[in-house]
Amino acid sequence: QLSCGDGAKGPRVYDWAAAKLPVHIVFDPDPPTHERWVLARRSLKRPDEIAYYLACAPVGTAVEKLVGVAGARWAIEECFQIAKGQCGLDEYEVRGYPGWYRHITLAMLAHAFLAAMASAAIERGAAEMTQPTWPRSPWRRSGACWQLSAPGPRAAVPAH
Repeated sequence: QLSCGDGAKGPRVYDWAAAKLPVHIVFDPDPPTHERWVLARRSLKRPDEIAYYLACAPVGTAVEKLVGVAGARWAIEECFQIAKGQCGLDEYEVRGYPGWYRHITLAMLAHAFLAAMASAAIERGAAEMTQPTWPRSPWRRSGACWQLSAPGPRAAVPAH
């Protein structure tokens, strides 16, 4: 039993099994610099629920370290979900790898910038951040169409 990190309700403890996979003579240098592992995680509350992981780690990495990295997966997936919602990570229409790579890089850079700004605001003591009050749009919906409503009479501008 090992903890793979802290969760909302304390340490996330599971039963873990780990096995080193054999060296692959085509891909691994001689001597190998990394080892491949297979990890199995079993829930303590639901023993029939098992998750599997494939890992590649430098030679000599402890199983506890592999378990910690596997536990970080949830936080990484959460970051990707936030980046999809805030930065348009999943809203690309590209036809080739260079365009896709540029879009993903820019979206992740924007997400990193927003995360750094939020962290700096929290450190300054602005734990409760409020949304800015945007001015109301001059566009009004009427039935199935939109109308631009004038806020009031406008002063005539003399033409030269």
